[in-house]
Amino acid sequence: MEKTTQLYEGKAKKVYATADPNLVIVSYKDDATAFDGTKKGTIRGKGAVNNRMSNFLMGKLAAAGIPTHFVEELNDRETVVKKVEIVPLEVIIRNVSAGSFAKRYGVEEGIVFDEPTFEFSYKNDDLHDPLLNTSHALALHLATRQEIDTIRAMALKVNEVLRAFFAECGVRLIDFKLEFGRLADGTIVLADEISPDTCRFWDARTGEKLDKDRFRRDLGSVEEAYEEMMRRVFGAR
Repeated sequence: MEKTTQLYEGKAKKVYATADPNLVIVSYKDDATAFDGTKKGTIRGKGAVNNRMSNFLMGKLAAAGIPTHFVEELNDRETVVKKVEIVPLEVIIRNVSAGSFAKRYGVEEGIVFDEPTFEFSYKNDDLHDPLLNTSHALALHLATRQEIDTIRAMALKVNEVLRAFFAECGVRLIDFKLEFGRLADGTIVLADEISPDTCRFWDARTGEKLDKDRFRRDLGSVEEAYEEMMRRVFGAR
């Protein structure tokens, strides 16, 4: 399958049309941004890591009964996916306090929650992705109540599957964001990616950060952390 017109370019990916109107090709970039795009850089090899890892994890989730947009990996950086209309609700699942949660509520990082927390943010760059609740999402007609219920159930199932898998890799899944999309017939599927860009990963033994926080916080060894996650994921399969 070949790319035709470029449909979209975001912070981390480009999306191209194909001869099939129901399929698009996603191309992963090495560009990195943080803090609403105010911090920019490049993480060498990131695109290949995120593409391959995300595809592998999408396959595991599909095997667990979670529908996804994944169709076929073309090469290290490009993948065919089902064309979706992204639901403008970014879902954040947290298992441990970290990042903006710790800052927002004035708690230390590393508190293990009794059960996962579930958050929505409004996927809108101009408004800086504000948090919202179900009532807000319904009032703004961002999704139907049935779609919200479906997304919540799927997101918590994703967390259950991924936590167990990453534990086998010697990694703690601290928190992560998900995006969902509607197929042409309205079916909700998991979309976007699952990678060190979208998840917080801590080494289970040392607590070392193995994700994009190394870029955000200028911790160094960013490329090495992404490569280490690749080794863990593909070594555990």
